[in-house]
Amino acid sequence: MPATPLPPSGDRPTPAATCDASGMAEIHRMFRMGFGEAPDLIAGVEAADVEHAGVVADQLDLLSVGLHGHHQGEDERLWDVLAERAPGCAAHVERMKAQHAEMLVHLSAIDDALPAWRIAPTPSTAAPLLAAIAGVNAALAVHLPDEETNIVPVMETVITEPEVEWFAEHGRRSIPKGQSWYAMGLILASQPDGGDAWLRKNLPAPARLAWRWIGRPRYAARRAALEGR
Repeated sequence: MPATPLPPSGDRPTPAATCDASGMAEIHRMFRMGFGEAPDLIAGVEAADVEHAGVVADQLDLLSVGLHGHHQGEDERLWDVLAERAPGCAAHVERMKAQHAEMLVHLSAIDDALPAWRIAPTPSTAAPLLAAIAGVNAALAVHLPDEETNIVPVMETVITEPEVEWFAEHGRRSIPKGQSWYAMGLILASQPDGGDAWLRKNLPAPARLAWRWIGRPRYAARRAALEGR
């Protein structure tokens, strides 16, 4: 019996989507914006202005904890699953692991430098903090687009919607107590449309109302304090 010819590569069927992993890029925007503006926020703190430094330090701690949690979830529940279900993605997975390890070095440096700057904001205490943030920003510039290009499309063919929801819940649980409104504000502010689509997609009407009347004013106050206004 003659072999059945394979279709041309352009005619190969697109794998059916198993989940919506667009939330990955949405969260990535928050980290890009948050760490990207961090050097300017630090520069805006006058020497010995401990109150202002405390607000900025809280923001940096929120970002660091959030990125630690985001990567911890991927390390625990994503990489091995992808390598098993999509063996062709193994090289990308190994690269992601290496990038996470590099990021951890810079995040740990932020965590180490932040307490001294918080209580004594001076050029000397700011220097190691700024160096660590520069390391994070450089690592993010490599890691995030790589992950969005080479990992997210594979996720959407082998990861289930309940598994994606686990990552979202893991991220929510990683937010420090009392910081949820500020984290949401960061996510919304980093979206191209200011967060309107994110709100409609992720929150029911009562929660959107709570954001409007409670969360948004609190986030606005935090922004004013961050900028020394």
